[in-house]
Amino acid sequence: MTGALYWTEAELDGSFAGQVIPDADRLYSCIQCGSCTASCPTAHRMSVVPQRLGRLVHLGLKEEALDPFSFWLCTSCAACSTVCPRGLPILDLVIGLKEYAIRKGLDVPEELQVLRNTILNHHNISGDPNGDRLLWTANLPTPLEPAAPGEAEVLYFVGCVSSLYPRAYAIPQAFGRILGAAGVRFAALGCDEWCCGFPLYNAGLKGEMAALVAHNVQRVAESGASTLVMTCPSCYYAWKVLYPRFAPLPEGLSIVHASRFIADLLDAGRIRPSSLPRTVTYHDPCDLGRKSGEYDASRHVLRSIPGVEVREMANIRENALCCGGGGDVKIYSNDTTMEVSRRRIQQAMDVEAGTVVSSCQQCKRALVSAVQWMRQPIKVVDLTELVWESLSEEAER
Repeated sequence: MTGALYWTEAELDGSFAGQVIPDADRLYSCIQCGSCTASCPTAHRMSVVPQRLGRLVHLGLKEEALDPFSFWLCTSCAACSTVCPRGLPILDLVIGLKEYAIRKGLDVPEELQVLRNTILNHHNISGDPNGDRLLWTANLPTPLEPAAPGEAEVLYFVGCVSSLYPRAYAIPQAFGRILGAAGVRFAALGCDEWCCGFPLYNAGLKGEMAALVAHNVQRVAESGASTLVMTCPSCYYAWKVLYPRFAPLPEGLSIVHASRFIADLLDAGRIRPSSLPRTVTYHDPCDLGRKSGEYDASRHVLRSIPGVEVREMANIRENALCCGGGGDVKIYSNDTTMEVSRRRIQQAMDVEAGTVVSSCQQCKRALVSAVQWMRQPIKVVDLTELVWESLSEEAER
């Protein structure tokens, strides 16, 4: 009987692990220490926790390993892989299980099917006309008109959320105005920008990401830009880490997250923040920190703003708690996302920070929802918004 101390040969599938993840024999080295489970923000809601998941896959126990109340609740934060003393690719295993489930026609959350169809039909995650991607430029006090592709060295890849969700417009607006204050002439692709494809990758649909990658790479190459910058860590991770697996990138293209770009502008003296009395704490986005290795740029920017006091939370950098907003979990289990994000806000409350700063629009959305639910007097902003606030008085003068 499956789940007993011993299994019959008929219950085991020796080829299962190899169909889920390359180099599956690496799973042999798991020492069952439980570090992955202890670090997982949603393990308490899973029917099969991460450490047991790997063992079941290696044994070939498909029925137990494919319990949908396990891998579909993964926020893709990569904490499990980061803390594993054996360096096992646990997140890759989870994504591999999603791919296997889809390939075999097993139960898949209906919301993910809707997301898939929306992205493939509309080239964005919202289902809005893709031609609306520059609406965020329309309601600024001073008109902001990005240069046409080919007329600027810097190309801003805005991303679906910041382009099409009005509650996130403040992020590209702030970043665009920062670039303007620094004298940086930048371009945006507008309707020619398609979803980066990362939501499909997280959903186990990496094969359907290929067309999006090919389109975006071609459009960026045609723009002639030497620098591609993004405020979205997921877009950044996709371009920096995943895209080269699908297609060669334009030669000499520099891919930079906005936090690093702003840090460089500060160091070059191209922007000079004015005093901004704030007690802040910084939340590390998973896609920017653990998965892309960028922890320092945002902190450098915060400490460069006069008057800002940075108070670190208990879990930071590679050990930072997830906001709960990743892995497509929010679209089919909002309760799970809310529970995870409330934990992070509690850590901000513990250090008595008045403002939580992140460098990710999705983190901002999740943490704002938690603050509203908890009814706490804490402000949640993106790094770009805080920087622009420190510049705006000087810029207006």
